[in-house]
Amino acid sequence: MAEVRVVLADDDVLLREGVASLLDRAGHLVLGQAGDYEGLLEMVRRSRPDLAVVDIRMPPTHTTEGLAAARVIRQEFPEVAILVLSAHVEVEHAMELLASGQGVGYLLKSRVADVTEFVDTLERIARGGSVVDPALVRELVSVRRRQDPLDVLSAREREVLALMAEGRSNAGIAHQLWITEGTVEKHVRSLLAKLDLPETGEDHRRVLAVITFLEAQ
Repeated sequence: MAEVRVVLADDDVLLREGVASLLDRAGHLVLGQAGDYEGLLEMVRRSRPDLAVVDIRMPPTHTTEGLAAARVIRQEFPEVAILVLSAHVEVEHAMELLASGQGVGYLLKSRVADVTEFVDTLERIARGGSVVDPALVRELVSVRRRQDPLDVLSAREREVLALMAEGRSNAGIAHQLWITEGTVEKHVRSLLAKLDLPETGEDHRRVLAVITFLEAQ
């Protein structure tokens, strides 16, 4: 690929120098390095790079300075691609970053050790791609499982809700499950309450319940 003009921001000098060295060997140009939020923004404003590689935690507080800088860069220079590096999987921060558009990536710092893969990832982001660390994908799947809103329902209530999602009436559900219509009504009232749906009319609550069911699939 054509030369990528890069700026690096990380307070870990050894890591920063290591990334700069491998990018140089891969034929890319490191325009500058910074160790904090202000230095990064000044460098981006001055050099207008193709890509900014940013540590998510930087001085002075070592919390989310890198993410804050990424927001500013995306607002002021939407054409600049951003790769955020993190020592840990931070789902909320990563999702905010990835929602900001194309040319963005989130990788664990441990991925830098695989030089070929890391350089390939960097180049894809510079071309406008979006890259998500596999560890983040696994965490998102895990979070989704832990937060399944249908976990509060009994097996029978899940069956009733699944048939509601097919558009069946209470009478149709009763016929399908070989139970009385009154029993179906009790199950429906129970599952609506467990899903904590607002009291805005029975029909509307059924629609909200079906939407909840479909989103959980």
